[in-house]
Amino acid sequence: MQRQAQVQKQTLKYSPLQIQMLNLLHLTTMELEQRIKEEMEINPVLEEGKDEQAQEATEGEDLGDTVGKGGEETPAVQDYYDWDEFRDDDIPDYKTTSNNYSADDEVYTRPIVDAVSFRDELKQQVHFLALDERQQFIADFLLDSLDEDGFLRRDCDAIADDISFANNLYIETEEVEEMLKVIQQLDPPGIAARDLKECLSLQLMRLDDGTPGLNLARKIVKNLFDELGNRNYEKIMRVLEINETDLKEAIQLVVSLNPKPSSGLRNDSLLNESIKPDFLLTYASNGDIEVQLTWGNSPPLRLNNFFIDMAGEKKDKATKQFLKSKINSAKWFIDAIKQRENTMLSTLKAIVKLQHEYFQTGNVKLLKPMILKDVADIIGMDISTVSRVTTNKYVQTPFGIVLLKDLFTEGVANEMGVEVSNRAIQEAIREIIEQEDKRHPLNDQKITELLAGKDYNVARRTVAKYREQLGLPTARLRVKI
Repeated sequence: MQRQAQVQKQTLKYSPLQIQMLNLLHLTTMELEQRIKEEMEINPVLEEGKDEQAQEATEGEDLGDTVGKGGEETPAVQDYYDWDEFRDDDIPDYKTTSNNYSADDEVYTRPIVDAVSFRDELKQQVHFLALDERQQFIADFLLDSLDEDGFLRRDCDAIADDISFANNLYIETEEVEEMLKVIQQLDPPGIAARDLKECLSLQLMRLDDGTPGLNLARKIVKNLFDELGNRNYEKIMRVLEINETDLKEAIQLVVSLNPKPSSGLRNDSLLNESIKPDFLLTYASNGDIEVQLTWGNSPPLRLNNFFIDMAGEKKDKATKQFLKSKINSAKWFIDAIKQRENTMLSTLKAIVKLQHEYFQTGNVKLLKPMILKDVADIIGMDISTVSRVTTNKYVQTPFGIVLLKDLFTEGVANEMGVEVSNRAIQEAIREIIEQEDKRHPLNDQKITELLAGKDYNVARRTVAKYREQLGLPTARLRVKI
């Protein structure tokens, strides 16, 4: 026997505007532009341009309670939805899809950039060589075995076994080694090397014999490569019986070589995207800093009056319901963009207020300790909202483009009891290392002592951690002659 019972529980529901705003808040300017284009493609009610009449026509009018001609009243559209309900469209696809296309019509497809990989470029070079079918097959297999830096990290024995088992052939290791030597003669120099030592040696072998320091550089790479990596210059000079001038000339030649040979073939421009700032700071003569949003190519949006009028004239219930849902969706989208603008502006204004001295000069040492909660308390919003606003967002300043996340730092108290940003300590470490004697670089303990003289009391392990975050090597690897 079934029994009815009342159960009281708490559930979290989002309004459509809240959902739209959360989805838009974490987008960068470039991503928002793409999102607006996509929304305009799927929603015919949205169009470009500013039209105050269209806005006034919809203000104070609840399109969910619109009464059609003849006194026909349509059901109201809910103001709040569960996420599952909001995600689904109530209108069946067959009612909104037109079937007036023929099989002969050309369908537009987005063009795809055809990027040639460095392996394909090397294969094109191999195909110009006088190789038989068996050698060509082995060469292609070797090129496919290269890593992203252009190195061959596998042994020739293993490669020969893989070719034999995969293709039901018997390939000798000597055949693979022979084709490897052929590939190593391709451009760029150093390709298909098995380690860095071989890569540098192959590049040195391609240089003209009259290159200054070439013979000495070849000897160092061939016989004293470990000492070169450990910056043990005194042992190199003692073993080769050379002076410091000759060693410096040879090392400069080695440093000019390419440690990643495939970088000369890869089209990295297709992978890298330029940074487009989301905010712009303008400075007034009285010292005030104004915050603006950089919209780029994003057009202003408005509602299409034609569809608004149609929603009140159409007698077909399904058409009315479809138009109302699209109009409400367009209104929510425009309102969400406006809320996004207000939230982003208020967030950056709070950051500028907390870091006013830094934004006046651009000096990293003037950064104050700041966490997400400090900004959230000022704007009266949740910490997660501040995190969404500052993630992958950049601000254009007179001293360069700054990532907002870099402005949030922890603090360390000095002897005066004043908290200092860890970014300031990192900058102090960078300056100490830049000013050190390169022949006798400072170790972490000595840097710790120098920082203590500047009222930065940090532990040696903290100095080591900050140095690694700055990408600076240890003292032994910073030795120069």
